[in-house]
Amino acid sequence: MSSNQFVKRSIEILFSYAHEDEALRDKLEKHLSSMKRQNRIVCWYDRNIRAGNSWNKTISAHLDTAQIILLLVSADFLDSDYCNSVEVKRALERHQKGEACVIPIILRKCDWHNEKFAALQALPRDAKPVVNWSNQDDALYDVAVGIKKVVVELEKGQ
Repeated sequence: MSSNQFVKRSIEILFSYAHEDEALRDKLEKHLSSMKRQNRIVCWYDRNIRAGNSWNKTISAHLDTAQIILLLVSADFLDSDYCNSVEVKRALERHQKGEACVIPIILRKCDWHNEKFAALQALPRDAKPVVNWSNQDDALYDVAVGIKKVVVELEKGQ
């Protein structure tokens, strides 16, 4: 196969979030629509689990395959045992091995600075919580631009 026939795989993005933040998760995914339409990314989150499938096994499988894992940080996220004991733990293991890029997205003001993921560069700019921006679309645009930069880097490595 010649290099101009090479077809790039879509980059899988997994959303790790608390259900209380689902509306913000949905808005963020809309800001990624251009890359989705171009088949550059595919987004996955737990609401995509089909009826009859094991939710634990399905989430685990996607935690093992996603190239980008977004941690949607809020007090509810920090309060979730599952998010922290399973999703964050596995995401950081893969990040440390260079198998995935973990990006904390600060949705709402909370005490996240001593969490295991606090050493990672967070979005939006200056880790200002999305809901604290005067315009949430500006915040989510800033997040989407940051994610797009990671996508471009990963595409270069494919």
